[in-house]
Amino acid sequence: MSEPKKVLVLGAGYGGLMTAKGLAKQLSSSEAEVTLVNQNSYHYFTTELHKPAAGTSHHDHTRVEIASLLPRSVKFVQDRVKAIKLEEKKVELEGSNEELSYDYLVVGLGSAPETFGIKGLLENAYFIRNIDSVRRIREHMEYMFSRYADEKKDELITIVVGGAGFTGIEYVGELVDRIPELCRYYDIPEGKVRIVNVEAAPTVLPGFDEALVKYAVDYLSSKGVEFKISTPIEECTEEGVILKGGEEIKSATVVWTGGVRGNKVVEDSGIDTMRGRVKVDELLRAPGHENVFIVGDCSLMINKENDRPYPPTAQMATQQGQQLAKNLASFIRGGEMKPFVYEPKGTVASLGKRVAIGVVGSKKLTGGLAAFMKKVIDLRWLYLLGGIGLVLRKGKL
Repeated sequence: MSEPKKVLVLGAGYGGLMTAKGLAKQLSSSEAEVTLVNQNSYHYFTTELHKPAAGTSHHDHTRVEIASLLPRSVKFVQDRVKAIKLEEKKVELEGSNEELSYDYLVVGLGSAPETFGIKGLLENAYFIRNIDSVRRIREHMEYMFSRYADEKKDELITIVVGGAGFTGIEYVGELVDRIPELCRYYDIPEGKVRIVNVEAAPTVLPGFDEALVKYAVDYLSSKGVEFKISTPIEECTEEGVILKGGEEIKSATVVWTGGVRGNKVVEDSGIDTMRGRVKVDELLRAPGHENVFIVGDCSLMINKENDRPYPPTAQMATQQGQQLAKNLASFIRGGEMKPFVYEPKGTVASLGKRVAIGVVGSKKLTGGLAAFMKKVIDLRWLYLLGGIGLVLRKGKL
């Protein structure tokens, strides 16, 4: 009897988890040894991070322990990936200096902020990246509000959000819900607070339905949000941001949501990348490496309908992981792998707890109905991830 194949999955994001769980479900331990490596002991819901960043929910609500999600047949290693050694078929870990060998490698290491070369952004802005980063944003913002009563500096209660894509708009929507509470707590007139959303593209939510974009802008504007569209940030300083054309906005809290790039470990591995992302083939393989598969934010797939890359969403990563698990299981058993085809299930962007916009099937949704559908989508992911038990633990309405 042949030795079980070693499948090494890097990263417990949406793609990595679905791959590991799917393989464990379809293959016996005599067929494959599945190992999942992740820096933290928990998986966090990247689609929910804008909420604890604004303080409308606790950060613990957006994470779940990985060990509680995995079947016993999957080995979990908590460590940071230091290097991928393609020629040796090994992965070097940072904390233990251990090297793990593999027959098949699945890379789902997530992303890093894309700053587009904006001066001072990394040093002076905050980023909605993970549990620690959103906790820092909330604590910093609350501290700035607490100082206002004594110092009366408008920049303390001015929040600049760079980027008006999904994360930026959803974060602004949560701020709209949170600001009244902060103002009551710190005795600040609501009219004094500024929320400024800056976007380099000519529209909010680029690529989204125009009528829904208008609804979102009108709703958020009615709540006091200022939009500066087609206006790139040229520099981020300790005092705020400087926009193209020279306008300066003084702000003690600058949060950047304007884009991501692939993980540096992937860039340094020798795999061909574009802004840190790997242009995979139809089987999700890295070019030139038939045993290396890329999922999630690190992968780059082209939508043939418009010849543009698909956005790196949780929905995309989830489907990639599900399909890859089936393909690898089939391949290990001597069967064929099927091309991955992305099937959009609908897209919904929240504008706070009770308002959203979205497209589900052919229907455009706004307001409370869209917010309800957003919740349904979130609950579906919880069910896929951990069954009804996780839905009951984390799926609070």
